[in-house]
Amino acid sequence: MYSRPPDIQFDTATVRKWVLPLLRRIDVGEYPTKAGHILGLSKSHTWYYMHKLEKCNLIRREKRSNVVFYELTKESTKLLRSCEGSVFPAQLYRFDKCQVSYEILAEGRYPKGSFKPVEMVNWTALLGTELGVKVKHTPRSWIVHVEVIQGRNAIEVTNLAMNLANLVRYALCTKYGCVLSDGKVIDGEIAHEDPIAQLFGRYFTVRANNRKIDHSWGPGELEHTQRDAVVSYLQMPEGVKKIEVEVTALRGEVAAMRTDLNLLTSTLKEIFGLDSNGTGKAPMIGGNEYVT
Repeated sequence: MYSRPPDIQFDTATVRKWVLPLLRRIDVGEYPTKAGHILGLSKSHTWYYMHKLEKCNLIRREKRSNVVFYELTKESTKLLRSCEGSVFPAQLYRFDKCQVSYEILAEGRYPKGSFKPVEMVNWTALLGTELGVKVKHTPRSWIVHVEVIQGRNAIEVTNLAMNLANLVRYALCTKYGCVLSDGKVIDGEIAHEDPIAQLFGRYFTVRANNRKIDHSWGPGELEHTQRDAVVSYLQMPEGVKKIEVEVTALRGEVAAMRTDLNLLTSTLKEIFGLDSNGTGKAPMIGGNEYVT
């Protein structure tokens, strides 16, 4: 027998800012802790919302081989689809693998045990987290590894990534007394979430001159390396419609030409006295006799 889920209340601002974005991250297969980290939620707040969402039947837990997975229910899936284009206006751009480097102008004092030594090719780096974001200390710079950023255009995701990296830089300078230069993006990929790319990315890697589809089990992405490629991709539906109109017009012209050719053939047959098989007597130009 169906039992109605308990009434769970969310503040409207909370739903827009935290609940719906959290559902979106769960929908693409991310674990709650990582999803909350990307959104800027603390671990306790993330699991607070997860428990409430589970109680109101918007997410469900499934245990497979001693590992717990979370996925959306039909109700939450319908809810997300109804929000596309309104609550989430065209957030198709993603900034992946973004790294921002800050040159060290003056070293700080770092307590032992705060960071984990990582052997690099030619030097030893220190790896840790600050404000929940992974950071790496090298002999010359601090490198901030920004998580996936989503937005409506390339400028927005770049600014959001730099804002987060600058917050981490401020925290490092305040906490350890170091002096860092302005940040510089040294790595990252601008991508478009795309269902076709998600489908093909599971089985193929497809590359063209200025774009590619990679293997991706998460959000589908179509990577572009030049602005004109992005514009061409976004204008593809209009281009297809234009081609369809031109093909329709061409079909009409071909049909008209076919009618004209049939009429010309009939006229020539009458002039030369030919039957349907093209045989018969045709008048000579002199006009006195017929030849077969």
